[in-house]
Amino acid sequence: MHFISDDLEDYVAKHSENEPELLAKLDRETHQKILQPRMLSGHFQGRVLSMLSKIINPKNILEIGTYTGYAALCLAEGLDKNGTLDTIDIKEELVDFQQKYFDASPWKEQIIPHLGNALDIIPTLNKKFDLVFIDADKDNYINYFNLIVPMMNKGGIILSDNVLWSGKVLEELNPKDTSTKVLLEYNQLLKDDPRVETVLLPIRDGLTVSRVL
Repeated sequence: MHFISDDLEDYVAKHSENEPELLAKLDRETHQKILQPRMLSGHFQGRVLSMLSKIINPKNILEIGTYTGYAALCLAEGLDKNGTLDTIDIKEELVDFQQKYFDASPWKEQIIPHLGNALDIIPTLNKKFDLVFIDADKDNYINYFNLIVPMMNKGGIILSDNVLWSGKVLEELNPKDTSTKVLLEYNQLLKDDPRVETVLLPIRDGLTVSRVL
């Protein structure tokens, strides 16, 4: 679902910061070679992620759902000079693609990729996070959130992608559609959980910004 017209989306992108050359190349190659390229954050959302990261200047970032690495590189733009970015994905076939672009970036020594199930990997990360981006399987959003909150520094930011789910959150729920069911519960959890304050932004497919209290 397009929440604003294509023309307006184009105007918004043109009047936001330019897409860095490395990311434009990553975008093109993703569309040429990788399945489901619409999963890519893309120019406008990427600049939103970059801006938020630069405002926060995080020491430690966690990304759940690397895909081809576009969002990780956007988030890395705001990293503290001594900071790290841990990014987790379960798809082994994407590892070489991700690493090629991480190695071509200024943050190649700061980005730490992990391959495997995020629910298993997250508890092994012995650090506190200032910024987390959740953009993986929707069925586990609540599980990821509950794992992450105790690992956040006070005032840390949790970003959650695809929370409008192509508008399905407004439609009658299909009992077999577990992803939409979980997202409805997740969006309500973020609204009600006393550990965070939340604003849901209608950016692309919905981006929630939650600040840990």
